Amino acid sequence: MQIFARRKAAFLLMATPILGQERSLKDARAQQLVAAAVSQTKSSVAYDGAYHRIDYPGGDVPEAVGVCTDVIVRAYRKLGIDLQVKVHEDMKRAFDSYPRLWGLQAPDPSIDHRRVPNLFAYPITGHYRYDAK
Repeated sequence: MQIFARRKAAFLLMATPILGQERSLKDARAQQLVAAAVSQTKSSVAYDGAYHRIDYPGGDVPEAVGVCTDVIVRAYRKLGIDLQVKVHEDMKRAFDSYPRLWGLQAPDPSIDHRRVPNLFAYPITGHYRYDAK
């Protein structure tokens, strides 16, 4: 199960644009992002989709647990991009643009960036900006 989740995360990561930038594998930034995601497959992580209250900004669930989106969030952080902050700030600005699948009345920085539908919605809300560092 854990290998499947990692492969799913890697596929999702490679199949989506880098925060609005059209990318190709020739793009050095994209290669860095994929390498950061693949590097996570070298350690053992148990699938755990449970809610965890985490710090904000820069919060993460324990390294030994996670879901497919944690691979993506951690990979972006290795490049200096914190999706926890970006998704949370965007959800504060445009909460109605995000799926209402969990009954929340407001954004929650502990979980919003860990939900696949939110990561799919984030690039199409039109509120993000790619941080070229």
